[in-house]
Amino acid sequence: MRFWCKCGKAISNTMCPNDVELRVYTDKEWDMIIDMEVKDMIDIPFPKYEVWRCPTCERIYVFDGNKVIRRYILEDTA
Repeated sequence: MRFWCKCGKAISNTMCPNDVELRVYTDKEWDMIIDMEVKDMIDIPFPKYEVWRCPTCERIYVFDGNKVIRRYILEDTA
């Protein structure tokens, strides 16, 4: 999939591995995975939502399917 970030950069998860797509699990999802008897890494389910990070501006996008449901912009803490 390819997506245009608000900064104008095209980002994509088509290359594997990539620095765009993050694996983010909720605590409940992670507990379920820990409780599973995983025999192989392929048995670990994907997280409920896809999370992408723009390598240029570092905005974070949360997808539900192909739809962006959240966008986060970093703020300086200084």
